Amino acid sequence: MAFCRSGLRAGIAAAAVSGFFALAPAPAVLAGDVGQIKVSKGAVHIERGGQKLPGQVGTRVQQSDVLVTGADGSAGIAFMDDSLLSVGPNSVLAIDRFEFDSTTHGGAFDSSLKKGTLAAVSGKLAKQSPEAMKVRTPAAVLGVRGTEFMVRTSGSAD
Repeated sequence: MAFCRSGLRAGIAAAAVSGFFALAPAPAVLAGDVGQIKVSKGAVHIERGGQKLPGQVGTRVQQSDVLVTGADGSAGIAFMDDSLLSVGPNSVLAIDRFEFDSTTHGGAFDSSLKKGTLAAVSGKLAKQSPEAMKVRTPAAVLGVRGTEFMVRTSGSAD
């Protein structure tokens, strides 16, 4: 596993990351939805309730979803708190918990990067409460304290 801020600029999926972070904040979403796919390239799908859904631009993301990218895949997700996550090729990212109060900006954002790469720009949650955003990997738990980070793991997707 590697962790470095400069990795955002080097890019894990250069085309997805560079275009994705320039996007506007996430639009209002329906109840149960926590974000939306804003960029999708190559093989991308969401595992939800035992089903595989296409991970196309505009697809709503929900708590407990697992985003999976293939060898040629990458995706960018904008969340309700304006957090931006970009997942690179051959990645598996689970959205374990997302709670956000749009008035107080309180809540929690827990995700698990089971394998692959993830670049992020934290949103209102982490700015309000730095301990509110965590990313688990097979080897460590990262508590987000800054605004930008990148993590890569070669762990299995089990």
